[in-house]
Amino acid sequence: MAVVALWIEYDGGAYVGWQRQKNGVSVQQRVEEALAGVCATPVVVYSSGRTDAGVHARGMVVHFKVEDLLPLSAYLHGVNDHLPQDIAVVDAKRVSDQFHARFSAKGKWYRYSIYLAPVRSPIHKRYSWQFRKPLDFSMMRQAAQFFVGEHDFAAFRGSGCSAKTTIRRIDSIELIEDGRQLHIDVRGSGFLRHMVRMMVGTLVQIGVGKRGVSEVSRLLAQGKADDTRLKAPAHGLCLRYVEYPPELIDLSDQIL
Repeated sequence: MAVVALWIEYDGGAYVGWQRQKNGVSVQQRVEEALAGVCATPVVVYSSGRTDAGVHARGMVVHFKVEDLLPLSAYLHGVNDHLPQDIAVVDAKRVSDQFHARFSAKGKWYRYSIYLAPVRSPIHKRYSWQFRKPLDFSMMRQAAQFFVGEHDFAAFRGSGCSAKTTIRRIDSIELIEDGRQLHIDVRGSGFLRHMVRMMVGTLVQIGVGKRGVSEVSRLLAQGKADDTRLKAPAHGLCLRYVEYPPELIDLSDQIL
């Protein structure tokens, strides 16, 4: 058996999320259908994680096992021929037999984008949270640093989260000003359901003066959710990158 990993980019606007669900079409469903069309047999993929309905990805990673390994180009160009225009495989590699898209991951990078303007933007509306009020970036940056480190993120856990523990490690959180856009880059070991969106929502509340800088520390210490939380809209969030140990990926494989 050979193990193949795919790096997938998608616009999540039309889907119920990454994972297969009964209430609609998921990205996973479309990817598995496309692989079945190329491999002429059902294929189950295992992902680096889940994204919610409406969340996008530039670097979702999945792996699957095959008995008869096709040329890697088949898992790139061939699969893309079977995928809708809002999903694409951007890379395919043969990986170590020990590789697992989820359990081998060392860290993830999410970016949340906010478009700051008094008038709506048809261009930005699909991939950014359009926010009309001014934000205090200095206060937000101060507050963001309280997220860094290992904490109990129970107060930033969405309903329906099935994680066995709410302890997570945030390696860095950076606010990047790009014209009228504010990007919030969050890197960490792993994330709970809705966690990044609730972190962003809290920072925005601080940015408009509805919360103080110390609120992040208070919520982390509180260890439970409250009714004052603001969850940022899904469409502003994008999974950018998943990090793996290099020894588990055969970088000699080339797409032809």
